[in-house]
Amino acid sequence: MRKSNYDKYPHIDLSGQLWKGWKQIISELKARHCRLIIECYQGVLISEVIEAFEAEGLSVTDTRQFFKSEAEIRQMTQPWVTDDRLFGRRAGHLRMEDFIREDVHLSEDVVVGPAASLLCAPSVPKGQALLVYADMARWEIQQRQRRKEVCALGVDNRDEAPSKQYKRGYFVDWLVCDELKKRLLDRIDYWLDTTRPDEPKMMTGDTIRNGLDILSQQPFRVVPFFDPAPWGGQWMKDVCDLDKTKENFGWCFDCVPEENSILLGEMELPANDLVFYRTRNLLGAPVEARFGQDFPIRFDFLDTMGGGNLSLQVHPTTEYIHDTFGIFYTQDESYYLLDAEEGATVYLGLKSDVNPDEMIGALNKAQNTGEAFDAERYVNRWPAKKHDHFLIPAGTIHCSGAGAMVLEISATPNIFTFKLYDWGRLGLDGLPRPINIRHGSHVIQWERQTDWVRQNIVNHIEPIAKGDGWREERTGLHENEFIETRRHWFTKTVHHHTGGGVNVLNVIEGDELIVESPTNAFNPYVVHYAETFIIPACVGEYTIRPYGAAEGKECGTIKAYVRFKS
Repeated sequence: MRKSNYDKYPHIDLSGQLWKGWKQIISELKARHCRLIIECYQGVLISEVIEAFEAEGLSVTDTRQFFKSEAEIRQMTQPWVTDDRLFGRRAGHLRMEDFIREDVHLSEDVVVGPAASLLCAPSVPKGQALLVYADMARWEIQQRQRRKEVCALGVDNRDEAPSKQYKRGYFVDWLVCDELKKRLLDRIDYWLDTTRPDEPKMMTGDTIRNGLDILSQQPFRVVPFFDPAPWGGQWMKDVCDLDKTKENFGWCFDCVPEENSILLGEMELPANDLVFYRTRNLLGAPVEARFGQDFPIRFDFLDTMGGGNLSLQVHPTTEYIHDTFGIFYTQDESYYLLDAEEGATVYLGLKSDVNPDEMIGALNKAQNTGEAFDAERYVNRWPAKKHDHFLIPAGTIHCSGAGAMVLEISATPNIFTFKLYDWGRLGLDGLPRPINIRHGSHVIQWERQTDWVRQNIVNHIEPIAKGDGWREERTGLHENEFIETRRHWFTKTVHHHTGGGVNVLNVIEGDELIVESPTNAFNPYVVHYAETFIIPACVGEYTIRPYGAAEGKECGTIKAYVRFKS
């Protein structure tokens, strides 16, 4: 196993004053002699913020007392939260104004909490208040939900299972907070980072906006986060330099901007802030026109090296995800094998002449009785080796087997996995994980059987071009999917162009590469093995070549971008 040089905390240098610790932060804000409006994203530990200001002799008003009753909010959000254990519907029309009581206008000196900017706006003359935004990335919110530390908007749901808390955030709260944040981005006077509650940090709004501008015009990485899984493996412990005492790591979200954070200097903020603030620079006009302010490409790792099979699963078709959950595109995906043990396999597509009723009956019997489901009677099991690429258009039954290190390249709606069979095991909480045979039965594409799978989605690799010290291959995705992937092998410089849309790449071979601008539009950017990095659409032309110890050796990248038909 190679020595790790994977960077777990990628950041950009950012000039501008940084205030650290509550005493420095509050001293700076008090010196401005203005009323303080501290708008908080869901998941911020509001009580700790209030205690810090009160400890400095300030009287603080908590906005949560002006929310509608919990019963009213539960009734209002129930059509979107639903009774399902995992899935709801996207509450795209709800706004923060819907959660607070009418005719409440505050003029206190310090107001803290969600909706602070709304409750104070009518009663505070312009120029007499400072807007402070306490931000929070979703990966950290999820950790706090698991520890039962935070409530939903207007609802104390800390005793609910983390999956239900996440569901409320995904379908309701985060949409509501993001909609308000978008309205405030240009008005924020100070950004407050309370990701580490014992060491809060603050920078001015102008400094952060400048940092987002810089980031939107150069290569960058988001901050990855790692999670254990019932099927988790051991590969990432070495390659990504993780805690060896942990039982396993199954997941790495290496590029999921709606979940990940970015580091601007020492400030840790949601990566979505960049998507919202400089959408066109980042995504490009054609991608923005199609996906709005959603970052449509997701790269993550699934580690089963020394672990077990993933759940047998299927993703919804576009029609089904729209009609059932209010999402306008689905999770098409692929498995790229960064590494594999001897004998590794991928389950993909149905065997020839499978009887749908028989298979669904067998899945239901396994679920109801605990009897094993004979997956290999119904599902193809393909041998898998390093650098294989398996394409998984929505509706295709699939899962990675044990012994594989998967780079999953997919569209973004990450919550919509219909598990059909979980090999009789329990989740990390000791409970059976949710099985969704009913949903799955509505979306399985029964014609995707052995011959079709072999001809269309197993290592469908096509040479595209070659030059001095490099060659390019098309590895997917399937024509039903909107993501295109191109693999480059090289010992010398490779020329790339964003083509007007965001590019996402991963280093699939080579210890170290350098990304450069032929016109010196950005500073050279160094990336390492297994790291995922983003090239904003506005960058245009860029090059990649081996660097450092990798010079003269064959290296490889895989690039994903949104495909547009001419």
